[in-house]
Amino acid sequence: MVRIRLRRMGAKKKPFYRVVVANQRSPRDGRFIENIGTYDPLSDPPTITIQSERASHWLVQGAQPSDAVARLLKKIGVMGEDGSVVAPAAPVAAEVA
Repeated sequence: MVRIRLRRMGAKKKPFYRVVVANQRSPRDGRFIENIGTYDPLSDPPTITIQSERASHWLVQGAQPSDAVARLLKKIGVMGEDGSVVAPAAPVAAEVA
């Protein structure tokens, strides 16, 4: 099963996380499929940078977010409160007269 989860980076006692798509059986900091963002909990306020279109793509494909990533995705508006995937805003095509 494919999961969207956090990969710990940074120094000892100064964590910095990358949001990655990885196989569930891979180690926490091991092999991953795609890097889709970062999370810095030590900045004030905490910095969340996630490519929302890639995150929603993987969620539609069936990837399961970890609990921490699900909270982050709800904060940035990719997931609804009930856990459903919010469709990314599609580019509006100009009407042909």
